[in-house]
Amino acid sequence: MKQIIGRSLNGDVREATAHFDKDPSVLLMYTEENIFEDAVRSLNTLFPGVPFIAAPGHFYGYGDSNKGVGVCALYGAKVITGVMRSVSTVPSRDIASFKKNVSEIGAGVDNTICLDLCTGNDACVLSTISGVLMRHGIHLSGGTVKAGCPVAINGKIYEDSFVYALIKNLGGRAKVYKENIYRPTGDHRFIASSTDNSRYYIGELNGRPAKLVYEDLCRINDDDVAERTFRNPFGKIIGKEIFIVSISGIADNGLTCYRQVNDSDVLTLLELKDYKKIVKQTIENIKTDFPRIAGIVSVNCIYRQQLFEKEHYLPEYLKEMSFAPHVGFFSYGEHYEDQFINQTMSCAVFE
Repeated sequence: MKQIIGRSLNGDVREATAHFDKDPSVLLMYTEENIFEDAVRSLNTLFPGVPFIAAPGHFYGYGDSNKGVGVCALYGAKVITGVMRSVSTVPSRDIASFKKNVSEIGAGVDNTICLDLCTGNDACVLSTISGVLMRHGIHLSGGTVKAGCPVAINGKIYEDSFVYALIKNLGGRAKVYKENIYRPTGDHRFIASSTDNSRYYIGELNGRPAKLVYEDLCRINDDDVAERTFRNPFGKIIGKEIFIVSISGIADNGLTCYRQVNDSDVLTLLELKDYKKIVKQTIENIKTDFPRIAGIVSVNCIYRQQLFEKEHYLPEYLKEMSFAPHVGFFSYGEHYEDQFINQTMSCAVFE
């Protein structure tokens, strides 16, 4: 497999793809919001018949930019793309076509990835498709676009949808990873209750108002709650894994979050650790698993971007991740296997 990356700060798709080889297996594109529709049309014209998925978003690849357009071409793969519409109301609407596509990709052992871009209601969509992917041994990595933004597939733009590319590496393996730069602080365990899924709301933790529990733990007041999530988000415990839950603010005596928390979910308080050391460990893990890397496609949370910028670490981070061809975008929610997560990096690595 091979990965080639191109970008144009002027938003010129032809310029961004001028050095691409002929007949890519699939294209991934990220653009500024105001040029998205034009870029989708241009890419479809320049590469007729080549499958692609696209989203408006802050692109990175050998550096980062929230201007212009970034395009990634993958070669040496079998690819099937698809869309699931009306995800906010009927996420199972297109499950039949999804099942058909998953069956037709013919996934082998550890060689097939589902890359996705979604407009929202991610947890429900992932719950809808996860069983299908698991039965076929297909792993998933993806992310959410900014609220109100569309996504695109093969030249068509969709609101309220989930677009995906099933990618079977014909020349080797493929694997997904997630990176969590937060770890539990103490042995705190909280049972969530009085939750409201429609607004990602936690009313109580262990029977006490969630706002008061969080403020007492962090020794802060109301004004500091939203900012504190950069240092101390919650973690949702599922088996032996912890998935980050970002706090967005206060409502009544509870907390609003950026992902769903249900009644009886078990949470813990997390703290920011030595992120530079963790990033280096992630890179070493990937290098150990893949002595030959064709490319990496990642999704980084916008909160990680903001944290790294505050710490003056973002350029160093992107340079570190350029140990192999690396491309991606900063998202408003990340997907890893069957989970919708926050403040995380999720990526797919191809051999």
